[in-house]
Amino acid sequence: MYEALFRHIEKFITLESSEIDTLESCLNLSTIKKKEHLLKEGQVCTTMYFVVKGCMRQYIINTKGCEQTLQFAIEDWWITDQLSYHNHIPSHFYIQAVENSEIIAMDKSVLEALLIEIPKLERYFRIVSQKAFGAMQMRIKFLFTMSAEERYHHFNDHFPEFVQRVPQYMIASYLDFSAEFMSKIRAGKV
Repeated sequence: MYEALFRHIEKFITLESSEIDTLESCLNLSTIKKKEHLLKEGQVCTTMYFVVKGCMRQYIINTKGCEQTLQFAIEDWWITDQLSYHNHIPSHFYIQAVENSEIIAMDKSVLEALLIEIPKLERYFRIVSQKAFGAMQMRIKFLFTMSAEERYHHFNDHFPEFVQRVPQYMIASYLDFSAEFMSKIRAGKV
């Protein structure tokens, strides 16, 4: 039931069987329905989520009242509100299921105890965090340096699995343009 997480961890570190048993005893697998929220703005985020199956997204509601997607997470990806999680402050974000999903939730207090008991997990989470931070840096670079059409084609070429799975309006908001503009790009009218 937790094999996906263990396979992901094994890409970066090697755990002893006793450590795997300890980790497994702390995990909870949950089924989340499409459009269900794990986090809403104003709540304090106390959990990190590993996507076993499905797709999640993190978004805000901007000053115009429109949803702006900041991040997606599919199988083998983690998602949380890092600032709320680490600083125990109200979140500025929403985390929602894009598809019916299965997730492993790691409560902060449980994870902190695990990191003391299994220090190798610190390395795993550091590497995962560094990779996520690097991806966010590249996303910001693309937002500042590419035209809307270039962003769409780059995203379509590099992440075709999202284009097939995620509603177009969410992809448009992630790429920072309207769904109408995306329709024009896809139709070759831009």
